[in-house]
Amino acid sequence: MTAQGTCDPRFSQVAEEFERNLADRGEVGASVCVILDGEVVVDLWGGEAVPGEPWRRDTIGHVWSCTKGATALCAHLLAARGDLDLDAPVTRYWPEYGVRGKSGTLVRHLLAHQAGLPALREPLPPNAFFDWKLMVERLAAEEPFWEPGTRHGYHGLTFGFLVGEVIRRVSGRSLGTFFREEVAEPLGLDFWLGLPESEEGRVAPTIPADPPAEPPSFYLRAFSEPGSPQALLFTNTGGYMGASDAAGSAMMSDTREAHAAEYGAIGAITNARGLAGMYRPLAEGRLLPVEQRTIMSTTTSAGMDAVLLVPTRFGLGVMRSVDNRYLPPADSEGAMMSTTAFGHSGMGGSAGFCDPPLRLAFGYTMNKQGAGLGINPRGQALVDATYRSLGYDQLGGGIWYRS
Repeated sequence: MTAQGTCDPRFSQVAEEFERNLADRGEVGASVCVILDGEVVVDLWGGEAVPGEPWRRDTIGHVWSCTKGATALCAHLLAARGDLDLDAPVTRYWPEYGVRGKSGTLVRHLLAHQAGLPALREPLPPNAFFDWKLMVERLAAEEPFWEPGTRHGYHGLTFGFLVGEVIRRVSGRSLGTFFREEVAEPLGLDFWLGLPESEEGRVAPTIPADPPAEPPSFYLRAFSEPGSPQALLFTNTGGYMGASDAAGSAMMSDTREAHAAEYGAIGAITNARGLAGMYRPLAEGRLLPVEQRTIMSTTTSAGMDAVLLVPTRFGLGVMRSVDNRYLPPADSEGAMMSTTAFGHSGMGGSAGFCDPPLRLAFGYTMNKQGAGLGINPRGQALVDATYRSLGYDQLGGGIWYRS
């Protein structure tokens, strides 16, 4: 289970925690990458991609909500060019959207999880998430769960269609095409929103988390209140969040059809090198003007999340550091970074972020999910080791500060 790759001696703590994850913390297969001031200082991988097959340098996997960072970046690229006004009503670009109480929804509400559409009420047909036209039509016709802009609640599955449709209308390109042509190809990233079939053999399938001893509040609400946003988000997915066969041995999200879909909320396929590589130019003041990066990263939504039922903090499409360790253990996972960092985690614990004052970019991916809602303890151990290697201490509120 020994890790492979390279690690600068200054970041030996990251390598030690990565090895500990594999040996003692239930890691099956994973990768971690740290880029500092343009230099790759950690590039490690290890464990198994599938039983009996090692995780290789070019192994890729499903990174779930880390996808939202990629989708948000596409929107901010358009905003930086003057093609998209984040303060404009969504109806300027998507006229059909302005019905049933949504006419006042701004583009920034979509990015900040304030749109009031974390789920759909009417049952979706099988494989609905692979039908872009169906999903955007259903969202455009839906009534919000709250008045847009008045509160925030995590749009875990709808974010990609909402923001992605605006990107499509403005750019004239599908979300996956725009990301490939404007981000992945120019940066040389092995990062896909719509995986070509030729790359399918490199994908490490997701291993679902073990059932938690005590479910997070989100799951308790989902299973006890069938009509709640939590229940609908989890169950009304056209099968995406379920098993792909009768035996339950594989997830629908790991089918070839799911990997090929340009699904901008939770569908991206990459590895730690791809995640860190996407955030690298943001850390270095490239790709986006610094002014737009500031708009992207400034905390816009904070406090109790109306969907996740724990405190969250978001910029416009990205997560900010939040420490929930004071909550009961089931709800205690957060995303503890420095006060200047921003990025996104994915269901089960994958994570990518940058910290511009440090010129730091970080990525972590794995196939075995954790049971919580934030960066799981394996990923957080790697984040913590990265900051310790840079001379940071973790003080009040779980945030990392320069010592």
